[in-house]
Amino acid sequence: MKTVFHSASSRGHNDLGWLTANHSFSFGQYYNPDKVHFGALRVLNDDIIVPGKGFGQHPHDNMEIITIPLKGKLEHRDTLGTHSVIESGEVQVMSAGNGIQHSEFNADTNEPINLLQIWVMPEKRNITPRYDQRRFDKADRINKLQVVVSPDEHEGLWVNQQTWFSIGNPQKDVSLSYTLRGKAHGVYVFVIEGTVKIGDQTLGKRDALGISETTNFSFTALEDAEVLLLEVPMQF
Repeated sequence: MKTVFHSASSRGHNDLGWLTANHSFSFGQYYNPDKVHFGALRVLNDDIIVPGKGFGQHPHDNMEIITIPLKGKLEHRDTLGTHSVIESGEVQVMSAGNGIQHSEFNADTNEPINLLQIWVMPEKRNITPRYDQRRFDKADRINKLQVVVSPDEHEGLWVNQQTWFSIGNPQKDVSLSYTLRGKAHGVYVFVIEGTVKIGDQTLGKRDALGISETTNFSFTALEDAEVLLLEVPMQF
């Protein structure tokens, strides 16, 4: 099993006042040649947006964009005519395809929002843009893994790539195992909260471990934890 450890403190950081962003991979003004992507996983931004502020309308193309609010509410508008608000417990996916424009703002006038925005490179280029969102029952994550994104429309939200996103909330001393779907895939394990151990590696809050060249692995919660697992093709 091959692993690469990314500590929370090694992430790129950008503070614009209205936006505080931490970048797991090279993004915007932050560039690290050793952290450009993990397989088809191109962006994992941990953003905090102050009340009433956000990103004005801007374009995207040929990227699968997944947003996971951790705290607060996010208002979304796009050129497909979508106008929605998503919050913790929900997941949003947007296939930019051959071109889409959207805006994202903190929908709360009093509290900041904390969200993860994740970009995955698509399996097929120039598809028709699409949008979807869904609420997931957090009770189904306790001591097990809940699939929230997949290439199978019957398992989580559909995306245009052979990628699976799973969220688990293992309680202290609980171990969970993961079997990869693809032989040439890897998994980027991102600890949202708590502490877990994978092999000899301990991961704390916002630490990550890229795992490849294996068919399965397991991890144990050293305290109650929330963990996001992103399985992606390593070649694309």
